[in-house]
Amino acid sequence: MASFRDRFLTPRVARATTSPSAIVAAGAGAAAGILVGLGPIGAVLGAVGAWVVRVLAAVPGNPSALPVQPRQLSEPWRTLLQGVIDARRRFDEAADGVRPGPLQDRLRELGGRLDVAVAEAARVAAAGNTLQQGRGRIDTRAIQAELDTARHYGDAGGNAQVVAALESQLASAARLDATVQSTWDRLRLLDARIDEAVTRTVELSVTQAETSELGGLDTEVDSIVGEMEALRQAIEETSATPGTGFAGTAG
Repeated sequence: MASFRDRFLTPRVARATTSPSAIVAAGAGAAAGILVGLGPIGAVLGAVGAWVVRVLAAVPGNPSALPVQPRQLSEPWRTLLQGVIDARRRFDEAADGVRPGPLQDRLRELGGRLDVAVAEAARVAAAGNTLQQGRGRIDTRAIQAELDTARHYGDAGGNAQVVAALESQLASAARLDATVQSTWDRLRLLDARIDEAVTRTVELSVTQAETSELGGLDTEVDSIVGEMEALRQAIEETSATPGTGFAGTAG
């Protein structure tokens, strides 16, 4: 677990202390202090405050802040979530390679948006993990064998109700299978899209583009975040559906 000190004492934060955006922020803070009538002291306080906010924004996120850690999950969710976290780290590394300026500042803002996507991915992976564990407690082979026996005796003695109950259990297992697979497929796709965003960021760092234009990267990141949030809401609603018996996420 990286402490705040470890995350603060990094080249990324060191560069932010003298970056153009930090200098501009300090100037804006000083102007604001004067405009509100606080005079020279207000200007100094405003400048320092704005500069501190800009520098702190460059501090890398703390992976331990995630709602669930990969080690708490079983496979394949553990590896998938770790991949998402690694991609987020590579995005920061690529952004750090971009020349200080407006483009790098915008990339760091996108990094903050990706933090939301990673947190949502953790929740999705935890929910998928819980559903998978619940599905593992359903012995469909035993249920099917019992169902075959029940069907053999026909409708006598209330047997029809037994058949209906067993068929319902198998249907629940099938729905869980479909939900787990769908969750896995969609989360893996979103992971691939984060990797693509990282690749495009690396391209920007290599070309050292002077422009602040992101070539649609900001739109793509917003789309990833939106879809990750939607997936998390969908899986949580499914987990809480009566009849599944598996609400909540892994701890």
